[in-house]
Amino acid sequence: MPANTVLTTAVLGSGLLGLDLIERMQHSPHLTCGLVVGRTRHSRGLDQAAELGCTTAAGGVTALIESEQSFDIVFDATNAFEHPDHWGRLASTGTVLIDLTPTRGSALIVPTVNGGQSAEHQHIGLVSCGGQAAIPVLHALAQRYRPQYVEMVATAASVSVGRASRLNLDEYVETTQGAIRHFTRTLAVKTMLNISAAEPPPPFRVTMTMVAPGVKQGPVSAIVEEAEAGVRTVVPGYRVTSCTVAGDIVRVIAEVTATRSRMPVHAGNLEVLSAAAVYAAEQHALVPKEIVR
Repeated sequence: MPANTVLTTAVLGSGLLGLDLIERMQHSPHLTCGLVVGRTRHSRGLDQAAELGCTTAAGGVTALIESEQSFDIVFDATNAFEHPDHWGRLASTGTVLIDLTPTRGSALIVPTVNGGQSAEHQHIGLVSCGGQAAIPVLHALAQRYRPQYVEMVATAASVSVGRASRLNLDEYVETTQGAIRHFTRTLAVKTMLNISAAEPPPPFRVTMTMVAPGVKQGPVSAIVEEAEAGVRTVVPGYRVTSCTVAGDIVRVIAEVTATRSRMPVHAGNLEVLSAAAVYAAEQHALVPKEIVR
C-alpha cells in the first residue's frame, strides 16, 4: 500500500477523548475524520467537533450506519456496555473497529509491545489507560525475569474520569488484569484504580510491583529506561519517576502528563489511549490491506 494512503475514519463518542482523536487525525498524513457521532444533537462535544471542521451526527452507532458512508476505521470512545453491540453491527462491514473502552474479546494492542501486529486485526482493543501505561514496562521485565506476582495501581484525577469510565470500573479491572497476565505470562495479577479528588488534580500515575527471583537494580533500571524511551516515542508526556529493587521486589512508578492542546495537563489517562488508538489506525494505512484478517 502506498505510503501516502489516507484512510477515512469515524469517531463514536464526542467527549474529550473523541475530540483529541479528531485533533490527532488532523495532524496525521494517513487519517482523515469523515464523521463524529454523539448521543444528542446539541451536545457541547458535537458543537466542538463541528468547529474543528468535522461532519457530525447524533444517534450513536445507528446514525453512523444510516449515514451510508464507508469508513476504513471506526474509533469507539463510548463505553464497555455499548461496545459489543457496536462490534456486532459493524463486523460484517469490513470496517476496522478500534476500541478505546475496557472491553474484552478483541485483539489487544500496546504500541511499543506488539503495535506492529495492528494491521493484522479488524477488531482492536487498547486494554485501558492503566494497561497502556504499565504493560510496556511489565512486559519488558518479564522478558528477562519470571514474575511470580504483578500488581498495578493506577491513580487518575477525578475531573479526567468521565461517567462512562466510572460505570466501567469492573470491566477496567478485569480487562487490565487479563492483559497483564497475557503480556507477562503471570497468573497472580492484581489491578486497582484510584480516582483522586485532590486539588490541584494530580497527573495520571501507575505504580507497578513485580515479585521475581533474581532481580538486580542495575539490569532492572536499564530495562525500565529502555521501555520508558520506547513509550515516549508514542506518548511524549510519559516518564518513569521511580524504579527500585528490594530483595525480589521491583517497584516502578510512571506518570503520564498530557501534552495535547485540548487536554488538561492531568488528563494523561486519556492521552495515552488516544495516542495508542491513532498509532494502531495508522498501521492499517502502512501495511498492505490483504493481510488484514
